[in-house]
Amino acid sequence: MAEAGEAIERTIEPGVVSRIVDDVYQLCRPDDSGALADYIPELAAAQPDSFALCLATADGRVYGTGDLDTSFTIQSISKPFTYALALADRGTAFVDGRIDVEPSGEPFNEISLDPVTERPRNPMINAGAITAAALITGDDPVERFERIRRCFSRFAGRELSMNEAVYASEARTGFRNRAIGYMLRSFGIIDSDPDEAVDRYFRQCSIDVTCRDLALMAATLANNGRNPVTGERALSTALTERVLSVMTTCGMYNAAGDWVTTVGMPAKSGVGGGIVAVLPGQIGIAVYSPRLDVHGNSVRGVAACRELSKRLELHFLRVTRAARTAIRAAYSVAEVPSRLRRTTDEIAVLAEHGHRARVYELHGDLLFAGAESAVRTIEEQAGELAALVVDLRRVGEVSAIAVRMLDSLEAELAAVGVRVALVDPDAKLGHLVSSLDPDDPRGRVFIDRDTATEWCEDIVLERHRPADEPVCTSITIEDHSALAALEPDDRARLAKEFEVHTYARGEVIARRGSERSGLYLILEGRVRITFEGSDARTHRLVSLSAGMSFGEIPMLVGTPFVNEARAETGVRVAVLGPARFDQLTSQAPQLKLALLERLAAGAYAQMDAAVRAIAVRGGDY
Repeated sequence: MAEAGEAIERTIEPGVVSRIVDDVYQLCRPDDSGALADYIPELAAAQPDSFALCLATADGRVYGTGDLDTSFTIQSISKPFTYALALADRGTAFVDGRIDVEPSGEPFNEISLDPVTERPRNPMINAGAITAAALITGDDPVERFERIRRCFSRFAGRELSMNEAVYASEARTGFRNRAIGYMLRSFGIIDSDPDEAVDRYFRQCSIDVTCRDLALMAATLANNGRNPVTGERALSTALTERVLSVMTTCGMYNAAGDWVTTVGMPAKSGVGGGIVAVLPGQIGIAVYSPRLDVHGNSVRGVAACRELSKRLELHFLRVTRAARTAIRAAYSVAEVPSRLRRTTDEIAVLAEHGHRARVYELHGDLLFAGAESAVRTIEEQAGELAALVVDLRRVGEVSAIAVRMLDSLEAELAAVGVRVALVDPDAKLGHLVSSLDPDDPRGRVFIDRDTATEWCEDIVLERHRPADEPVCTSITIEDHSALAALEPDDRARLAKEFEVHTYARGEVIARRGSERSGLYLILEGRVRITFEGSDARTHRLVSLSAGMSFGEIPMLVGTPFVNEARAETGVRVAVLGPARFDQLTSQAPQLKLALLERLAAGAYAQMDAAVRAIAVRGGDY
């Protein structure tokens, strides 16, 4: 945390958002209506035309303009933060027994309690704020205030200090607040010295801040209580929700209803001229302009927040399309196959039964509504499925209820024989990649969607392949599809030209950029052809199995390998070397032509399958 008075090392960002902030600033600046607070003499000395507008995102980006580093006292904006500390110190049940959370409908400094509960109506009016100050724990008055100052500093990300002149002015003229303190003591709301509690309240209101500080304090609330610049935890998530809830209904005093309607964000104002507003998960806004309206809120501050809410679509009740659906795309493995090159028989089975395995790509933050819509859609379609994939790579935050719902969905589908695969490399649901047993009926966890799709295809093939159809795992050279159409004598003659090589799993067979090294016929195992993606990662272009071939293009054209060939399993291949391949032109031209025709047909089929899969995915690996 920065030392007292030291500015946070966070650059004001240029660009589109800064231009919007500046436009709003210029729009609101000519409004000189309102008046300075004068019931605290020191506040009446503020520069009336001072104006600053600052935004801080939940990940710590800061945008601002105007008098961003002008100091002013936090005043009533201190109330939600002291209330937060009281909740942390005493617990919600205890605090609720002393302070209600209902809008008051009365001025902020009213000397009254709720007639039914005999408690302050909420912590945003003075009676509730003085009660909250009285609930702060510590060995003595000095330590109790110091804990408040440190709390505010954690929210701001730097050490804040108290303005002695404003404190003295408040203490000298704060008779009404002292009357509130004694009223609270007489009703047993506070059980400590009321003068000490009121003095602590004066001190917390006199802490100096800047508009930039307030923006980061608001951004900390937007970021679930963690300062987005320092990373320090200022408040728990649960208590952050409580504080923001009270700010929503009570933070703008008697103007709260109009504020929620036109701005739509939890907020708090102060008679020092500041306003903070919070859009949870997204942004914190701060405005400083000391001229106040009849409710005690900054005139320019309210106008600027309304304009920003409209331009940036910040109203918390605005429903986006992303909030209504979590499923980005859904398709069957027949529509988008894996990059494993299948045999003709397997392709026929998948064409007929591939609709029984589907992929669901989710996106956005997965909260209850998004999880519910996704689970409901999957359940409605699961009756005819043998397997499905839930791809979570584009999902941001995953709520606890969403995790439970998806876990329940897996169990529910497993009970009716539907296998489920997760594409969840970041373990958003808490399952590590490949952590589930391969035989677990729930399915598997994969790092990429292509491998998960292949897993689904295997399940469909296992269930729907004809019982009498042999599964080709190992063949001879003569039985390879590249030679199968030749006459027996020609097939036997050509087979002698090949040499059989074996490769261990993971071993490179042909490197990218290497010179032509032969025509490879796969006799056993699988070979993976890979390429480097725009994300600098290696991706599968296609996997080839027994009966397939590779290396044709380099052999024919004489160019280097453009992709890498690597043994995906233990592999046995027959290799026709470059020299013997070239000699066939003069020694057996008809034999070479027949071989090339077969190779061309196979290569085209492989390329078509790979290109079709990439095209349907829109280039997504």
